Amino acid sequence: MGLIDTHTHLESFAEQGELDATLVRARAAGLEAMVTIGTSSEDWSSYRDIATAHPGYVYYTAGLHPCSVDANWADEIARLPVYWAGEVKPVALGECGLDRFHLPKDSAKADELFAQQSAAFAAQLTLTKSLNCPLVVHSRGAFAECVAMIDASDVDWSRVVFHCFVEGTDEMTELIKRGGCGSFTGVITYKNAETVRQAAKLQGLDRLIVETDAPYLTPVPHRGKPNEPAYVRHTAEFCAELFGVEYDKLAEVTTRNAKVFYGL
Repeated sequence: MGLIDTHTHLESFAEQGELDATLVRARAAGLEAMVTIGTSSEDWSSYRDIATAHPGYVYYTAGLHPCSVDANWADEIARLPVYWAGEVKPVALGECGLDRFHLPKDSAKADELFAQQSAAFAAQLTLTKSLNCPLVVHSRGAFAECVAMIDASDVDWSRVVFHCFVEGTDEMTELIKRGGCGSFTGVITYKNAETVRQAAKLQGLDRLIVETDAPYLTPVPHRGKPNEPAYVRHTAEFCAELFGVEYDKLAEVTTRNAKVFYGL
Protein backbone atom coordinates (compact mmCIF):
# COMPACT_ATOMS: atom_id res chain seq x y z
CA MET A 1 0.00 0.00 0.00
CA GLY A 2 1.41 3.38 -1.03
CA LEU A 3 1.29 6.66 0.86
CA ILE A 4 -0.45 9.90 -0.04
CA ASP A 5 1.07 13.26 0.82
CA THR A 6 -2.16 15.13 1.45
CA HIS A 7 -0.67 18.62 1.54
CA THR A 8 2.37 19.80 -0.39
CA HIS A 9 3.37 22.87 -2.39
CA LEU A 10 5.01 21.94 -5.68
CA GLU A 11 5.48 25.48 -6.97
CA SER A 12 9.00 25.89 -5.58
CA PHE A 13 10.14 22.60 -7.12
CA ALA A 14 8.71 23.60 -10.50
CA GLU A 15 10.38 27.03 -10.35
CA GLN A 16 13.75 25.40 -9.61
CA GLY A 17 13.39 22.90 -12.45
CA GLU A 18 13.23 20.09 -9.89
CA LEU A 19 9.63 18.97 -10.29
CA ASP A 20 10.24 15.81 -12.32
CA ALA A 21 13.07 14.66 -10.04
CA THR A 22 10.94 15.42 -6.97
CA LEU A 23 8.06 13.33 -8.29
CA VAL A 24 10.44 10.45 -9.11
CA ARG A 25 11.88 10.51 -5.58
CA ALA A 26 8.39 10.53 -4.15
CA ARG A 27 7.42 7.49 -6.19
CA ALA A 28 10.60 5.71 -5.05
CA ALA A 29 9.69 6.48 -1.42
CA GLY A 30 6.38 4.68 -1.86
CA LEU A 31 3.99 7.53 -2.64
CA GLU A 32 1.08 6.64 -4.85
CA ALA A 33 -0.33 10.18 -4.94
CA MET A 34 -0.03 13.69 -3.57
CA VAL A 35 -2.18 16.80 -3.31
CA THR A 36 -0.54 20.11 -4.18
CA ILE A 37 -2.24 22.95 -2.36
CA GLY A 38 -3.21 26.25 -3.95
CA THR A 39 -2.60 29.50 -2.08
CA SER A 40 -3.42 32.26 -4.61
CA SER A 41 -4.16 32.83 -8.28
CA GLU A 42 -0.40 32.79 -8.87
CA ASP A 43 -0.32 28.99 -8.47
CA TRP A 44 -3.83 27.71 -9.26
CA SER A 45 -3.30 27.39 -13.01
CA SER A 46 0.17 25.89 -12.72
CA TYR A 47 -1.11 23.31 -10.26
CA ARG A 48 -3.96 22.45 -12.60
CA ASP A 49 -1.39 21.97 -15.35
CA ILE A 50 0.76 19.72 -13.16
CA ALA A 51 -2.26 17.65 -12.17
CA THR A 52 -3.27 17.39 -15.83
CA ALA A 53 0.22 16.19 -16.75
CA HIS A 54 0.29 13.58 -13.96
CA PRO A 55 -3.25 12.15 -13.76
CA GLY A 56 -3.87 9.90 -10.80
CA TYR A 57 -0.57 10.87 -9.21
CA VAL A 58 -0.85 14.62 -8.60
CA TYR A 59 -4.10 16.26 -7.53
CA TYR A 60 -4.59 19.91 -6.68
CA THR A 61 -6.66 22.35 -4.66
CA ALA A 62 -7.41 26.03 -5.15
CA GLY A 63 -7.93 28.62 -2.44
CA LEU A 64 -6.72 31.95 -1.09
CA HIS A 65 -4.28 31.51 1.79
CA PRO A 66 -4.73 34.09 4.58
CA CYS A 67 -1.15 35.29 4.02
CA SER A 68 -2.07 35.96 0.37
CA VAL A 69 -5.03 38.13 1.35
CA ASP A 70 -4.85 41.84 0.54
CA ALA A 71 -7.28 44.56 -0.47
CA ASN A 72 -7.98 42.68 -3.74
CA TRP A 73 -9.10 39.47 -2.01
CA ALA A 74 -12.62 39.60 -3.48
CA ASP A 75 -11.28 39.71 -7.04
CA GLU A 76 -9.08 36.70 -6.30
CA ILE A 77 -11.92 34.64 -4.86
CA ALA A 78 -14.20 35.54 -7.75
CA ARG A 79 -11.80 33.62 -10.02
CA LEU A 80 -12.04 30.37 -8.07
CA PRO A 81 -15.28 28.89 -9.50
CA VAL A 82 -13.69 28.73 -12.97
CA TYR A 83 -11.45 25.91 -11.79
CA TRP A 84 -14.40 23.76 -10.70
CA ALA A 85 -15.98 24.33 -14.14
CA GLY A 86 -12.93 22.89 -15.90
CA GLU A 87 -12.16 19.33 -16.90
CA VAL A 88 -9.48 18.80 -14.23
CA LYS A 89 -11.14 20.07 -11.09
CA PRO A 90 -9.61 20.82 -7.69
CA VAL A 91 -10.19 18.11 -5.08
CA ALA A 92 -10.82 20.69 -2.35
CA LEU A 93 -11.07 24.40 -1.67
CA GLY A 94 -8.11 25.80 0.22
CA GLU A 95 -5.96 26.37 1.84
CA CYS A 96 -7.80 29.22 3.44
CA GLY A 97 -8.40 30.44 6.95
CA LEU A 98 -6.86 32.86 9.45
CA ASP A 99 -3.28 33.63 10.44
CA ARG A 100 -2.33 35.93 13.32
CA PHE A 101 1.34 34.88 13.32
CA HIS A 102 2.30 36.83 10.19
CA LEU A 103 0.32 40.00 10.92
CA PRO A 104 2.15 43.35 10.93
CA LYS A 105 3.44 44.63 14.27
CA ASP A 106 1.46 47.84 13.90
CA SER A 107 -1.83 47.11 15.68
CA ALA A 108 -4.00 49.19 13.36
CA LYS A 109 -2.57 47.55 10.26
CA ALA A 110 -2.86 44.14 11.91
CA ASP A 111 -6.53 44.70 12.72
CA GLU A 112 -7.23 45.83 9.16
CA LEU A 113 -5.51 42.82 7.61
CA PHE A 114 -7.14 40.35 10.01
CA ALA A 115 -10.53 41.82 9.10
CA GLN A 116 -9.68 41.21 5.43
CA GLN A 117 -8.61 37.65 6.23
CA SER A 118 -11.90 37.07 8.03
CA ALA A 119 -13.93 38.43 5.13
CA ALA A 120 -11.99 36.33 2.63
CA PHE A 121 -12.42 33.21 4.75
CA ALA A 122 -16.16 33.84 5.10
CA ALA A 123 -16.48 34.21 1.33
CA GLN A 124 -14.59 30.96 0.75
CA LEU A 125 -16.75 29.15 3.30
CA THR A 126 -19.81 30.28 1.36
CA LEU A 127 -18.20 29.04 -1.86
CA THR A 128 -17.28 25.73 -0.24
CA LYS A 129 -20.89 25.15 0.75
CA SER A 130 -22.05 26.05 -2.75
CA LEU A 131 -19.54 23.73 -4.40
CA ASN A 132 -20.15 20.97 -1.85
CA CYS A 133 -16.43 20.20 -1.74
CA PRO A 134 -13.85 19.43 0.96
CA LEU A 135 -12.22 22.36 2.78
CA VAL A 136 -8.54 22.70 3.75
CA VAL A 137 -8.10 25.10 6.65
CA HIS A 138 -4.99 27.05 7.60
CA SER A 139 -5.21 28.19 11.21
CA ARG A 140 -2.31 29.83 13.00
CA GLY A 141 -2.98 31.64 16.23
CA ALA A 142 -6.68 31.73 15.40
CA PHE A 143 -8.12 28.28 16.06
CA ALA A 144 -11.19 29.45 17.98
CA GLU A 145 -12.04 32.06 15.37
CA CYS A 146 -11.73 29.55 12.54
CA VAL A 147 -13.98 27.07 14.34
CA ALA A 148 -16.58 29.75 15.06
CA MET A 149 -16.65 30.88 11.44
CA ILE A 150 -17.03 27.32 10.12
CA ASP A 151 -19.83 26.72 12.63
CA ALA A 152 -21.62 29.85 11.41
CA SER A 153 -21.17 28.89 7.74
CA ASP A 154 -22.99 25.56 8.07
CA VAL A 155 -20.24 23.88 6.04
CA ASP A 156 -20.23 20.09 6.50
CA TRP A 157 -17.65 19.51 9.24
CA SER A 158 -17.00 15.95 8.06
CA ARG A 159 -15.38 17.50 4.98
CA VAL A 160 -13.12 19.90 6.91
CA VAL A 161 -9.44 19.29 7.64
CA PHE A 162 -7.24 21.57 9.74
CA HIS A 163 -3.94 21.03 7.99
CA CYS A 164 -0.62 21.01 9.89
CA PHE A 165 -2.38 20.47 13.19
CA VAL A 166 -0.10 21.76 15.95
CA GLU A 167 -2.68 22.46 18.63
CA GLY A 168 -3.33 20.34 21.71
CA THR A 169 -5.93 17.89 22.93
CA ASP A 170 -8.46 20.59 23.85
CA GLU A 171 -8.56 21.85 20.29
CA MET A 172 -8.63 18.33 18.88
CA THR A 173 -11.60 17.59 21.12
CA GLU A 174 -13.46 20.48 19.49
CA LEU A 175 -12.76 19.07 16.02
CA ILE A 176 -13.81 15.57 17.04
CA LYS A 177 -17.08 16.87 18.51
CA ARG A 178 -17.90 18.49 15.21
CA GLY A 179 -16.73 15.67 12.95
CA GLY A 180 -13.73 17.51 11.52
CA CYS A 181 -10.16 16.29 11.52
CA GLY A 182 -6.55 17.39 11.70
CA SER A 183 -3.68 16.30 9.47
CA PHE A 184 -0.12 15.99 10.72
CA THR A 185 3.20 17.13 9.31
CA GLY A 186 6.81 16.42 10.24
CA VAL A 187 6.23 18.54 13.35
CA ILE A 188 4.91 15.38 15.00
CA THR A 189 8.47 13.95 14.85
CA TYR A 190 10.04 16.87 16.75
CA LYS A 191 11.19 16.33 20.34
CA ASN A 192 9.28 19.34 21.63
CA ALA A 193 5.98 18.34 20.01
CA GLU A 194 4.51 16.08 22.69
CA THR A 195 1.24 18.03 22.73
CA VAL A 196 0.90 17.42 19.00
CA ARG A 197 1.50 13.69 19.47
CA GLN A 198 -1.13 13.56 22.20
CA ALA A 199 -3.60 15.32 19.90
CA ALA A 200 -2.90 12.79 17.14
CA LYS A 201 -3.45 9.89 19.53
CA LEU A 202 -6.69 11.45 20.75
CA GLN A 203 -7.96 11.71 17.19
CA GLY A 204 -6.99 8.08 16.68
CA LEU A 205 -5.36 5.98 14.01
CA ASP A 206 -8.64 5.41 12.21
CA ARG A 207 -8.82 9.13 11.32
CA LEU A 208 -5.11 9.88 10.83
CA ILE A 209 -3.97 11.86 7.79
CA VAL A 210 -0.33 12.71 7.07
CA GLU A 211 1.25 15.48 5.00
CA THR A 212 4.55 17.22 4.38
CA ASP A 213 3.56 20.86 3.80
CA ALA A 214 6.73 20.75 1.66
CA PRO A 215 9.00 22.60 1.28
CA TYR A 216 8.38 23.46 4.94
CA LEU A 217 8.38 21.54 8.27
CA THR A 218 10.82 18.80 7.31
CA PRO A 219 10.53 15.72 9.53
CA VAL A 220 13.32 14.07 11.47
CA PRO A 221 15.87 12.86 10.31
CA HIS A 222 16.07 15.62 7.68
CA ARG A 223 14.95 18.52 9.88
CA GLY A 224 16.77 21.69 8.91
CA LYS A 225 16.79 20.81 5.22
CA PRO A 226 14.14 21.65 2.60
CA ASN A 227 11.19 19.29 2.77
CA GLU A 228 9.77 17.33 -0.17
CA PRO A 229 6.89 14.88 -0.73
CA ALA A 230 9.16 11.81 -0.42
CA TYR A 231 9.77 12.73 3.22
CA VAL A 232 6.19 12.00 4.20
CA ARG A 233 7.53 8.46 4.50
CA HIS A 234 9.49 9.51 7.61
CA THR A 235 6.40 11.02 9.20
CA ALA A 236 4.42 7.87 8.43
CA GLU A 237 7.12 5.62 9.88
CA PHE A 238 7.21 7.73 13.04
CA CYS A 239 3.42 7.58 13.34
CA ALA A 240 3.48 3.80 12.96
CA GLU A 241 5.69 3.62 16.04
CA LEU A 242 3.57 6.20 17.85
CA PHE A 243 0.42 4.15 17.30
CA GLY A 244 2.13 0.80 17.80
CA VAL A 245 1.23 -0.64 14.41
CA GLU A 246 3.16 -2.02 11.46
CA TYR A 247 4.12 0.49 8.80
CA ASP A 248 1.96 -1.26 6.17
CA LYS A 249 -1.07 -0.86 8.42
CA LEU A 250 -0.34 2.82 8.95
CA ALA A 251 0.02 3.36 5.20
CA GLU A 252 -3.20 1.48 4.50
CA VAL A 253 -5.23 3.52 6.99
CA THR A 254 -3.86 6.95 6.11
CA THR A 255 -4.17 6.32 2.38
CA ARG A 256 -7.75 5.18 2.78
CA ASN A 257 -8.54 8.26 4.87
CA ALA A 258 -6.96 10.56 2.30
CA LYS A 259 -8.88 8.97 -0.56
CA VAL A 260 -12.17 9.21 1.30
CA PHE A 261 -11.63 12.83 2.34
CA TYR A 262 -10.51 14.11 -1.06
CA GLY A 263 -12.61 11.73 -3.13
CA LEU A 264 -9.59 10.39 -4.98
